[in-house]
Amino acid sequence: MIGAIADDFTGATDVAVALRRRGLRTLLYFGLPPQGAQPPEHDAVVIALKTRTVHKADAVARSLRALRWLRAHGAAEQVYFKYCSTFDSTPEGNIGPVLDALADALEAPIVPMTPSSPEHGRTQYNGYLFVGDVLLGESHMRHHPLTPMTDSYLPRLLEAQSAYRSGVVTLPHVRGQAVERRLAELREQGVRYAFVDALAEEDLMTAGRALVRAPLVAGAAGLAGGLAAARAGAAGQEETAAPEPSGPAAVLAGSCSSRTLEQVQVMIEAGRPAHRLDALTEQDADSLARRALAWYDALDARDGAPLIYSSLEPAKLRRVQQALGAERSAALLESAIGRIARGLVERGVTRLVTAGGETSGAVVSALGVPGGVIGAEAARGVPWIFVPSGPALLLKSGNFGDPDLLLEATR
Repeated sequence: MIGAIADDFTGATDVAVALRRRGLRTLLYFGLPPQGAQPPEHDAVVIALKTRTVHKADAVARSLRALRWLRAHGAAEQVYFKYCSTFDSTPEGNIGPVLDALADALEAPIVPMTPSSPEHGRTQYNGYLFVGDVLLGESHMRHHPLTPMTDSYLPRLLEAQSAYRSGVVTLPHVRGQAVERRLAELREQGVRYAFVDALAEEDLMTAGRALVRAPLVAGAAGLAGGLAAARAGAAGQEETAAPEPSGPAAVLAGSCSSRTLEQVQVMIEAGRPAHRLDALTEQDADSLARRALAWYDALDARDGAPLIYSSLEPAKLRRVQQALGAERSAALLESAIGRIARGLVERGVTRLVTAGGETSGAVVSALGVPGGVIGAEAARGVPWIFVPSGPALLLKSGNFGDPDLLLEATR
């Protein structure tokens, strides 16, 4: 069995659907499963944590608790640590500290990984991470409000956070079927973490076949799909029909990524009702939520699914953070969005779309969602999640989806 630990909720849905797509029966839990939970038959379990930007000691502690649960419930063969395909982190962590703790706990001699996800425009070459056709440090991620990425060389980024050395499994090693030989060489050189180059989906499939026995693997959802394909059979299995949601819908957007800003603008230009949460004029989460829900109550259903958002372009976001502080403004808006989510569900919303990892975590926590069944994908790696009782959820990473994703998902 594969046991996966994800550092945010949208990343967890991404990796869960990558495993399911290859034919593995996959369970998704938000946080540690409830005490005494008896999971149904499965081939993979994904535990979604909210550890990307918390204090690194908290991130390590939560990740180790998730590891203990997975190992106690059958994930003895392989553990996968899922981080973002843009390697979202700071020189303090949290990718490095969590990996160090997991590697030590599993006694993993070397940990292969890659953030490459070609279907989302993320590729790795000679250890450098590209976003589309530009280096990570020259992409929109350079201006990320919480984890600005100004370097593109992955070994250097990880070594700044970790107690161990990093190296690279280059593309010739991958395409020459020499991944295992290169890993052995790096291990002899004292390297603990090995970034595997991948420019295409087939590179990830090749890596997956070579790494199927590694006790700990890490990266974006692409490599998890390669491991799943290796386990399910070289050709994988056909994706089975997945349920589609229905009923009243609403969008809650908190990500300030350039793609989410595009998606918000598309909704507004299409004439959908839109309400912006303004943390500068209303510095109380309860007041922000009440105002938004009163606005929602006055809408005409014929206008279509509404958008409630706090997403801001970089210059405006900086002004908010300078006035309130980055942590305070983020906490204020996340708390308000969680309250709004509860209010929308009470008012009959059965399809809830969220944009942004932190936003999605706030909504899932506010609704008390323990986990769910993976449904149809509204975009590649963005599936609907059907929970035991409550709305169908679409938890979208800030950078994922075409510009019209929010509009189309709520038709």
